[in-house]
Amino acid sequence: MGTAAQALGLALSLLLTFSSARTVNSGDTLEELQRRFDNEADGVNKAKMLGKLGDAQFLREREAVKAGDFSTAALIMEKYRDNVRAALDAVKKAHPDGERHPNGYKQLEMHIEGGLREVQDLLTAAPEPYQPPLEIVKADLLELDKETLHRLFPRRPGEKPLPPKPPADATPAVTPPSQEKQP
Repeated sequence: MGTAAQALGLALSLLLTFSSARTVNSGDTLEELQRRFDNEADGVNKAKMLGKLGDAQFLREREAVKAGDFSTAALIMEKYRDNVRAALDAVKKAHPDGERHPNGYKQLEMHIEGGLREVQDLLTAAPEPYQPPLEIVKADLLELDKETLHRLFPRRPGEKPLPPKPPADATPAVTPPSQEKQP
């Protein structure tokens, strides 16, 4: 009976420790969360941090929409997209094989789905001048989601593999004009 009481006491103290830590951390500002995210080197931790950071960004974006500040809301969603891209790049660097090492990819995929819903809601509410950049954010998030899913499940029947992305500094090759004679 003493062992069960000790286990219960340990479980209770752990619960209190984690709930008080959650309360302390829940007061983090968006800026503080962004700073920690930017400084995080581990890809899996970065992907996990995106959940809390993204939720804080969504909250700030909704507040901007309520205030009628669609410019700020659009900038927040662009920053969210950039954060998703940074987290995915960090996870790919740490674990290129998402099928074998899904940690990080799973968290990203779940959060990107929420981000897509958020940007779609913003597109519905935003006036026409703000929609083109938001459409770009939505398209980018769809591509990031597709890449994340493809890394988690690379062998899906009937689906073509993703084409390799050209390097950013690559210039298209110029082909010489045809040397054929015209009749």
